[in-house]
Parts: sequence; C-alpha cells; structure tokens
Amino acid sequence: MTYTERVIERDGVRLVCRDWGGEGPALVMLHGLVGHAGEWDALAGPLSSSYRVVAVDQRGQGASDRFPSDVSRESYVEDVVAVADQLGLGRIVLVGQSLGGHTAILTAARHPGLVRALVVIEADVSDPDPEWPVAIRQWFDSWPASFPSRDAAIEFFGGGAVGRGWADGLEERDGQWWPRFDQDVMVRSVTDAAGHSFGHEWEDVTCPTLLVLAQSSFIPPDRIDELMRRRIPTVSASVRGSRHDVHLEQPGVVYDLMSPFLAGLLA
Repeated sequence: MTYTERVIERDGVRLVCRDWGGEGPALVMLHGLVGHAGEWDALAGPLSSSYRVVAVDQRGQGASDRFPSDVSRESYVEDVVAVADQLGLGRIVLVGQSLGGHTAILTAARHPGLVRALVVIEADVSDPDPEWPVAIRQWFDSWPASFPSRDAAIEFFGGGAVGRGWADGLEERDGQWWPRFDQDVMVRSVTDAAGHSFGHEWEDVTCPTLLVLAQSSFIPPDRIDELMRRRIPTVSASVRGSRHDVHLEQPGVVYDLMSPFLAGLLA
C-alpha cells in the first residue's frame, strides 16, 4: 500500500500529510525536531492494514510551510486538531517521537475528547530548560550548509537505518542535498518549548498510553523513575540496543510493541 499526499491549511500555514488510507481507527503520527513524515514509512505501511494512518510534516519542517510565524507549543497542538478535523478522522490514536511526542502528550492532555490513545516514543514533558535551545543551536552549527551526496549525509547522521532516515528528509537541488527547515525557526520552536513548565500535563492525560523508551534514552534515569511514579502509562517498554531514534533503528520492534497495545485497546 502507498500513501496519498494531503494538504491542509490552518491560519495561513500549509501542512502536508502522508495519508496511508486504511479502514480502521485513525492513527496520526508526529516526527521529532527537524524530522519528516517519511520517518514513519516502515511503520505506517504495515499499520495501514488495520488502521487509517496519517503522518504529518509538522509546521516549519519537511514539505510543510518552512517559515510559520507561530511556532509555539499551542500552534503544534492545534495543527493536530486541524488535521483530524479537516481529514475527517474522528477520535484518533496519537503517535509521537521526541518533540513530536511532546506535542502528542500536550494534545492528549488538552483535547481528551479527541485522543483515544497515546503512543509516546522517547519523549517527555518537564520543567523549563534554558540550555536546550543553546544545545540545539550548537548542533545545527555542526551541520554543513548542504551535503555533496546522499551517501555523505547518511554518513554524517551516523549511517545505517538512522542515517538513511535523516538523509531522506533532505531535498536535492543542483547536485547538493539541503535541509528542509530553517535553523532560526527551529531554534525559536525549541526556545518556546524550553521556556515553559509542562510537567503537570502528564497527569492530565486520561487515555491509555504506551511509552516506548530506548535503552540509551535521552531521558535521564531519575526522570524516568519520577515519570513512572507521577503518571504510570498503561504500558511501558525499553527497547534493547536502541538509541533516541528507536523508530528508525528498530521499527519492527516498535511495531511489535504497538500492535498488541492497539489491538487490545481498539477491539
């Protein structure tokens, strides 16, 4: 099965989605910072046999508008609401990785009537962190302006499935491979997320939740322990031998975790 490109608009911002079709309940999938909807292809294909799967290029990234004026957390949450509404998805299962997982948690907390279940992959909501935007800026500064080839990009991003997943988010122009985002826009997005306390919103999530963590998670162990004490998900799992981009490294394992969770929930 292949996807159909869908374009929706909210407050003048164009959002592009990969709609994999399917006749079952709707799954909306959100990538992480400077990611793209194609990161979900390896999961979306098999999931679409049982679910209506829609992967979103979030504002400022991928094929969606690159220079939105509003990159607040609220804007990303309301984009999810607009996708569900304009595509007629009804109540959705929301799947998010990293900063997309952050958006997914906030959406479930603020729109409990919309989100029937939540799959959070390597994500958290916590207290303000002024160092986060600084670290992101330094990371962007390590990137070349463009890559001379796709293979060079794959190598830069660590090789293997993760490198290929990141390289697939680039666009080719005049023999060079370029990022599909503006660094300043993305730093503004992170700055907004880092400037507020969202930790309490975990406790406002009422829907069944699957939390998937990498063995080498970016979330500190003491924070994971605190998270489990404060808001225990329906199911939690740690994927052996994985890092932050576990959905790219081991999509089959993530599918095997998601599939019984969703089947039991939506039977």
